[in-house]
Amino acid sequence: MKEVRQPSKKPLIYYYAIMLLVVFVLNALVFPNFNQRAITETDYGTFMTMIDEKNIGLVDIQSNQIVFTDKAQQKIFKTGIMNDPTLTERLHDSGAIFSSEIIDEASPILSFLLSWLFPILLFVILGQLLSKRMSKMMGGGGMAFGLGDSGAKVYVPSSTGIKFDDVAGEDEAKDLLTEIVDFLHAPEKYREIGAKLPKGALLVGPPGTGKTLLAKAVAGEANVPFFSISGSEFVEMFVGRGAAKVRDLFKQANEKAPCIVFIDEIDTIGKKREGNFGGNDEREQTLNQLLTEMDGFDGSKGVVVLAATNRPESLDPALLRPGRFDRRIPVELPDLQGRIDILKVHAKKIKLEPNIDFEPIAKTAAGASGAELANIVNEAALRAVRDGRKAASQNDLMESVEVVIAGYQKKSRVLSDQEKKLVAYHETGHALVAALQTNSAPVQKITIIPRTSGALGFTLQVDEGDHFIMSKEELLNKIATFTGGRAAEELVFGTSTTGASNDIEQATKLARMMVTQLGMTKEFGMVSFESQTNQYLGGGGYMTCSPETQARLDKKVMDIIEEQHEKALALLKDNIELLHTLSKYLYDHETITGEEFMDILNSHKQ
Repeated sequence: MKEVRQPSKKPLIYYYAIMLLVVFVLNALVFPNFNQRAITETDYGTFMTMIDEKNIGLVDIQSNQIVFTDKAQQKIFKTGIMNDPTLTERLHDSGAIFSSEIIDEASPILSFLLSWLFPILLFVILGQLLSKRMSKMMGGGGMAFGLGDSGAKVYVPSSTGIKFDDVAGEDEAKDLLTEIVDFLHAPEKYREIGAKLPKGALLVGPPGTGKTLLAKAVAGEANVPFFSISGSEFVEMFVGRGAAKVRDLFKQANEKAPCIVFIDEIDTIGKKREGNFGGNDEREQTLNQLLTEMDGFDGSKGVVVLAATNRPESLDPALLRPGRFDRRIPVELPDLQGRIDILKVHAKKIKLEPNIDFEPIAKTAAGASGAELANIVNEAALRAVRDGRKAASQNDLMESVEVVIAGYQKKSRVLSDQEKKLVAYHETGHALVAALQTNSAPVQKITIIPRTSGALGFTLQVDEGDHFIMSKEELLNKIATFTGGRAAEELVFGTSTTGASNDIEQATKLARMMVTQLGMTKEFGMVSFESQTNQYLGGGGYMTCSPETQARLDKKVMDIIEEQHEKALALLKDNIELLHTLSKYLYDHETITGEEFMDILNSHKQ
């Protein structure tokens, strides 16, 4: 284990020297301005009146102005130069005293206070404050009221009130965390048999799946204090500061045991050490201190460390070994039943019309996270308010799913008749190709109303249930469906438009996965040529093959897409009359449901 280097503390004279320099600058540049009274600018007529009244004390005639005082020398004035040959004689007769320079010095007491006493007091006070501040920044000292310098937030269970019942759709994760809760409730039965509480549990999963909520629920169920801190809060500009925060956090946790320490986004400080030397190694020192603290604290006291990340592949192996984060708990996207349960939990917070069926909403929102499902429910409530209703309806919830998928309807974007017709054929092409193939998800809705996401329309397909495995044939069908919009444009209008840009992107992504990752081609067999950099954030991959092989892979991807494009063209050619009928209906109505679509399709077949 690498020893953590503590930065050397500079002597106190270093900070006093800085303060002495500051005082010198103030005394030389700032304080002299306080030693001079303000000069009042006046007109030449007032100056002449004061001469006649013999109320001029000192006077200094300069090249561009006249500076003078009153008889009592209480105030200083200045005025402009005039062509007055008798001015000198009149000033002499009035009793004025000619001076080469008029300087108004403050009283000796004020001068002493500003020049010496105030700088000395400022020097001492700022020196003490700076000394204490730098001492804290080097890891010493602490702060009142609880948490010292760690910056963590403490949630008392009674204030959060979050229990496992408030977390839906993550039954497996809750089961894995229940044992930790049970240990914190009744540690004696585990100690009798010699079992130790896991020191740490790592929650991994995509964003929005409820990792932080689960951690708070564990604390709520166990009825213990909950320390919460983000990994980014450990990262500081000063080397050693992050390590000091880690020490302080675990010190406070041990004092309040049993308790739970939750570190969100732990990948910020827990990244793999690359072995580089030099530079600012603040992150590495913070990680080393975290590893040391997790080794050093006694798990029997009931201190549990929970951490969350959506980048587990970037974590240092030393952080993941047994004895530190003993358990890795996946918090995945919810399945169909999980989505139904999550919708029901959030639906309790709003007013709904009776007899709401959450299953079709959950099916339409396939792939949505818990946070997105909560947003869907909230959008439904907002939509009801906009329409002046007191409760959200089934239609509000369905429309909210479309808002999350494609954005709000953009009523200000008015398409020309030709554009509207082209979009109708494009979307009908997608839907018809999907319906004419086997193993394709049923079409639920087709619309040509523009959306704020930039889409001029979309075709919504909804599977009857969750699918965790897809066959090669299903993937090829999806690629053919993606190309159906462009195929309809070419077939009817004899041209190509920009409307297929997203379709092309999605088709290329699927075809590349089939070739480089899934081994679904005879030419390349069961070989992986591309590795994903992130499992949960959808980051791009990197190729693990030669440039020559990569060129062959690209050619195969293009061949797959071209084959499915030709397939889509053939399906639409064979059903051209049906394409025209559906497109005209969509053009006239702008939105058609899956039932309407299937009725037209079935009646045409008869």
